[in-house]
Amino acid sequence: MGGGRSSFLAKTGSRTMPETHNTTLIATIDCPGGGQVWIDGTTLYVAHMTPPAGTSIYDVADPRHPRLLAHIELPAGFHSHKVRARDGLMIVNHEKQGEDGDPAFGGGLGIYDVSTPSRPRLIHKWRTGGSGVHRFDFDGRYAYISPTADGFVGNFVMILDLKDPASPQEAGRWWIPGQHTAGGEEYPWGNYVKPRCHHPLRMGDRLYVSYWHHGFFILDIADLARPRLVSAMNSSPAHPHPTHTCLPIPQPLRGRRIMVVADEDVAKLRPSPPAFSWIYDITDERQPMPIATFDVEGLDKDGAPQPKMMGCHQPSEVFTDTVIPFAWFAQGLRVVDIADPFRPREIGFYKPDPPPGSEFASSNDVTMDKRGLIYLTDRQRGVHVIEFTGTS
Repeated sequence: MGGGRSSFLAKTGSRTMPETHNTTLIATIDCPGGGQVWIDGTTLYVAHMTPPAGTSIYDVADPRHPRLLAHIELPAGFHSHKVRARDGLMIVNHEKQGEDGDPAFGGGLGIYDVSTPSRPRLIHKWRTGGSGVHRFDFDGRYAYISPTADGFVGNFVMILDLKDPASPQEAGRWWIPGQHTAGGEEYPWGNYVKPRCHHPLRMGDRLYVSYWHHGFFILDIADLARPRLVSAMNSSPAHPHPTHTCLPIPQPLRGRRIMVVADEDVAKLRPSPPAFSWIYDITDERQPMPIATFDVEGLDKDGAPQPKMMGCHQPSEVFTDTVIPFAWFAQGLRVVDIADPFRPREIGFYKPDPPPGSEFASSNDVTMDKRGLIYLTDRQRGVHVIEFTGTS
């Protein structure tokens, strides 16, 4: 751990002229490609895609000059591409990649004390069977995770109590009936993609759960030990892209409760045009209803198939009012206003240059800080610090 490594340097400006509208580049961070970026106060956490790079921690109190504080590595055969931090506690995923990797390391979560961000200290390694944990939510007490486990097919929902981070306790779990084969459940998807919880997001006493090619689920978690299904919706296989994120909007829009659902432009069931994002009316949460979609203008000209990672990846899970930044793979950052949920509109964008050696940008994740600055990471290399300058 420690700062000062040349491959993690921060710099201002860009190599050529990225495409921009109502945005200004504040700084770039030259670091290995990222799967997720997260801000806690003025500390930036970057979870990297490929080992040995695990997690990098930066001081962005001066956003024009990000400063590396610490870097955590992990062994080959695993990646740690997701991170959340709050109140001095950092959680990262450990997920097996391929057939290599030391079984002694194993999949699960790394739980760190980052009360001094320059000196992250491992408190506990939480382990699970199978490949490990993919993405998750964290509210400071509970982690809402998507683990695999022995006896289950695919990732499912688990609620983990971190009141004592040195001894996490399972508070509850939920899965689609049929996933728990070791419990005697009949597996009904023999000719289809296996179930895979991508990640839950909590708002109030609900979990909004994306489940890849099995759509999404809304769960009542008033009783954490016994999550209860409220409703489900699946656009696959009619639509060929997996459901990545289900983002509930905290305030009513046009008198309606709204959820943004992002499909990820990977794992296509068949050759297809790029993935896009949906707007759902969940006023009656027992029957979610799609009321609009958003796509980057001009990207899908004629419905012809395009390569993966040209379209949507995901929205920022942190946003202000009705303005939501999206990471849109090769199209970079797209800033979308959903004040009228029937007519979402793009009000800004920042399309970065491709990293050296890459044909396209691949913007993988995005978040915001309390100053309104946007942090956009490319899965191939680098982080961009961007200011949205408002509509013009």
